Amino acid sequence: MARPTPAVPADLQELSGRFEGWRRTRSGKSPIPEPLWAAAAELARSHGVCQTAQVLRLEYKKLKKLMEGEAISPRVRQRRAPAAATFMELVAPPTIAAECLIELEGPRGKLRIQWKGSTAPDLAALSRVLWESA
Repeated sequence: MARPTPAVPADLQELSGRFEGWRRTRSGKSPIPEPLWAAAAELARSHGVCQTAQVLRLEYKKLKKLMEGEAISPRVRQRRAPAAATFMELVAPPTIAAECLIELEGPRGKLRIQWKGSTAPDLAALSRVLWESA
């Protein structure tokens, strides 16, 4: 049993007539004019690429690329710019205000290191080096 053919929307039939008129009057292998491609891409957005390509007798892949915003002319190879972001979250890095106080007491006396700042080196190792080298 054959599947019933879906009804072709009126706007797609009208554009099909424009394509047929162009095909009858074209000379040689001239490319499809840009206005016809643009109209086909617009209808493909509302009726689907497959149905539009079948009714208008166009290359599916070429119509799909055009509908997605790619230029069809071989001279111009551009993609449509991505849409601007409507929301962007900016996360600030965590700020740690480090304050460190190291006091050492040994046979040579006392050593006190006080460090204030956002980054603290390994002060324990530093103090040991300073204390032992003297």
